[in-house]
Amino acid sequence: MSILFSSPVFGPVHSRRLGVSLGINLLQGDGKFCSFDCIYCECGFNGDRRTKSKLPSREAVRTTLEARLQEMQQNGLAPDVLTFAGNGEPTMHPLFPEIIDDTLALRNRYFPAAKVSVLSNATQIYRPAVFDALNKVDHNILKLDTVDEEYIRLVDRPNGHYSVSEMIHRLKRFEGRCIIQTMFMKGTFQGTDVDNTSDRYVLPWLEAIKEIAPSQVMIYTIDRDTPDEYLRKATPEELDRIAALVRAAGFSVSTSY
Repeated sequence: MSILFSSPVFGPVHSRRLGVSLGINLLQGDGKFCSFDCIYCECGFNGDRRTKSKLPSREAVRTTLEARLQEMQQNGLAPDVLTFAGNGEPTMHPLFPEIIDDTLALRNRYFPAAKVSVLSNATQIYRPAVFDALNKVDHNILKLDTVDEEYIRLVDRPNGHYSVSEMIHRLKRFEGRCIIQTMFMKGTFQGTDVDNTSDRYVLPWLEAIKEIAPSQVMIYTIDRDTPDEYLRKATPEELDRIAALVRAAGFSVSTSY
């Protein structure tokens, strides 16, 4: 069963990759708003999650976040990270750069040791203000599930133009100030095999990783229910094999089973 996150703040929750995470959802709480329509998204398919409410305002995000941070401080619960995630693509909020500035200021005031992370599909990094904002955060975590465009159109299902070569070029512009996040999985979608754990997908992807030269690579697999019932987790052995290749190429890698 797919889930939706409260808006504009949810948690804290325990993240497999980030620790104690206070979530920031810049999108509506009653649906999904995303430039991808990934078949494995825990929030469900875009078409099934139409929104009726407006995006949260910058002021609503700031005041709600500050109230939650004050509450956590009073209760002696320190977050490891403040994570922009939620019901779709956070960088699609028109005031994303300004909200990042607000969040960094609040983090510095209440929990200066906490990191600020953004989970993004990278489709908006062509916008200078978004690019600059992502350069300010501690963990700029950007999706690259494969470099096979046919696979991307089948699995990530971008809404509009998407070019792998353009994406790699834009990711290189971060000059290492990014983390690449990749979903590995198995199973089928509409009768087509979506296993991207084989060398057919992994080796070209690894060459792109070498070009981008990120500070870290996060590889993971399905954790929660997906909107399509025929998807399967990659095995720990498969993820470990891919992680070993990334490590051998000279990159830090984390693996979430």
